[in-house]
Amino acid sequence: MTAVPNPDTDTFEQQVLERLDRLQASDSQLKEDVGQLREQVERFNDRFSNYQQATQWVVQLAFTLIASATITVLVTTVLK
Repeated sequence: MTAVPNPDTDTFEQQVLERLDRLQASDSQLKEDVGQLREQVERFNDRFSNYQQATQWVVQLAFTLIASATITVLVTTVLK
């Protein structure tokens, strides 16, 4: 018994194959996009870490300057 080609079935199969090809292309593109996002997140984390460290240094510097000014005022007042 030989299967008779059905144009509707062939068209449906062709459509399914085309969709699979598009999905595969989309999958590849999504993988590339995720890779790029991962790199961007790593760079952002590095920059944020640098910013956080710089902010901490500025706070320490400000505290040191305030402490130095306070000590200077106290010493000047006591020695007068």
